[in-house]
Parts: sequence; structure tokens; C-alpha cells
Amino acid sequence: MAEPIFDEKTLRKLDRLMLVASRVRAGAIKGERRSTRRGTSIEFADYRNYVRGDDLRRLDWNIYARLQRPFIKLLEDEEDLAVHLLLDASASMDWPRSGPRDLHKFLYAQRVLAGLAYIALVGGDRVTVTALRPDGGARWGPLRGRGHILNLFAWLEKLHTRGALDLNAALRDYALRSARPGLCVVLGDLMSPEGYEDGLRALLGRGYELAVIHILSPDEVNPEITGDLKLLDVETGIPQDVTIDADMRELYVQRLEAWQAEIGAYCVRRGIHYVAVDTGTPWEELILSELRRVSVVR
Repeated sequence: MAEPIFDEKTLRKLDRLMLVASRVRAGAIKGERRSTRRGTSIEFADYRNYVRGDDLRRLDWNIYARLQRPFIKLLEDEEDLAVHLLLDASASMDWPRSGPRDLHKFLYAQRVLAGLAYIALVGGDRVTVTALRPDGGARWGPLRGRGHILNLFAWLEKLHTRGALDLNAALRDYALRSARPGLCVVLGDLMSPEGYEDGLRALLGRGYELAVIHILSPDEVNPEITGDLKLLDVETGIPQDVTIDADMRELYVQRLEAWQAEIGAYCVRRGIHYVAVDTGTPWEELILSELRRVSVVR
């Protein structure tokens, strides 16, 4: 049986957040998250939670009187934000294979993605979720509205990891096939031998505003193994004999930190939001603190 992504109590922490895209260059958004077109054909479409700065004239006071919570009316002609959530579902995300499940990279990525999707759907944004795999992956959406939340969670819980992913090719393909650019969040470990740079450039070229959430497990960040070992690549199955001592572990940590710094510098130069996280960090802390810090949510 699939493990639940998270419970209702956790969701309440996300209710008053919204996703931010300040630099989207294509599609319906210009500068701010949404605006209203003037005209006579505007009709009611849905509700979302009130956030500071919303026009109080748009509050539904009848709902407020019943629920004691403020909701804003969304209109059919209101420009929504296209939110694209891309999840690395390759075999390297199926790690660690033992130990606490909360440290599992793919489950952690699912929870972060579900949290971001929840914020977007409650906020009235149009959400597309894509699992990136070598077999072409799977896609959910694009859909808008809080009524699709449980359906998305059920879809996410059925996902599984598979094979070796060429991340550059997968991102380039997505950039070519996607009809409407917007805010795009890439979640994964970036452990693709082909790299990530060309794929991110392709998405930028199509007008996406990008965020990269780089997810590793604690034992990948600071491994505690020593001795003569046979390591197995989880994606290719290729074995490698290694001898690991204190000096080798220190060199590994230095190279990992340099790799993350290189990715961070690449992203900063191109205006891409970048957050490196290990799965020992509570996923809700990542959203409520780190993604706020880099202005992906507010």
C-alpha cells in the first residue's frame, strides 16, 4: 500500500501561502501573479484563501460569516499562473533503501511537490505535474481548483522510480512540448551524467521562471561508510570497487560541496532560484522557510 504523502493537519500550514512568479516573460502573466481583465463577460469560477494585499472588495462575506475564514472570489477572466512541477522519478531517487522512510529522496520530493501543488491549486493557479523517467514518465493536469487536490495526491502516491534519466533531454523535451510557460519547479538529485545545464537553458529560452530544489539524503551529503567496498550504481547497475578511509571521505565531501556551489552559481547567474536540501530537513520547513527565503512562495 502506498504511504500517505501527508495529513490534513500539515496542509493547514500551507493554506495562507501563494506561489510567486515575478519574471515570467510569456503566457498570461506580466509581473505580478495575477491580474483582472476589464470587460462584461467576467463570471465566478472558484475561491481561494485570502492573502495579505488582496482587494477586500473581492471577499465573499457570506462564506466568511459561515466559516469565519476569509476567501477571495476568482473570476473566469482572471489571469492565472501556469505552474509546472517536474519530478525526477529515476532510479537514483529510490534512496536510501533502508532506514527511516522520511529520509527517502523520492518520498521527500513527492511531499514537497504535493505541498507546492496544494498551494497552487488552493490559490487558483493552473497546475501541471510531470514525473520525469526514461520511459517518458507520467503527467497530471493541467488543472485548476481545490477540487482536484485529492485526485492529485492519489496520483502521486502511485508513482514509482525507474531507470536512468537523461535530465538534459527530459527538460529540453518538456520545454518544446509545453504549451504555456509559467513558474517551473524542478525537484530531484541532479545525478544525471549528461548534466542539467542545457535543459535549464531550454526552459529559460521558452520564458519559464525556474526554481531548482536539489534533494540529497543525509548519507549522500556525509557518508559514514569505510573500508574496501563494492559500490553499485542504482541506475545503471555498474559496480565499482573502492577503498574508503577518512581522507577519501573528506575529499568526497569537498567535491560534493564544490558541485553544489557550481550548480548554485550557474543558477544565480541566470536568475534561477536554487535550494539545496537534504532529506533530514523537514519538508514543511523547506517550504515555509527556505522557499520563502528565495521568493518562490510568500
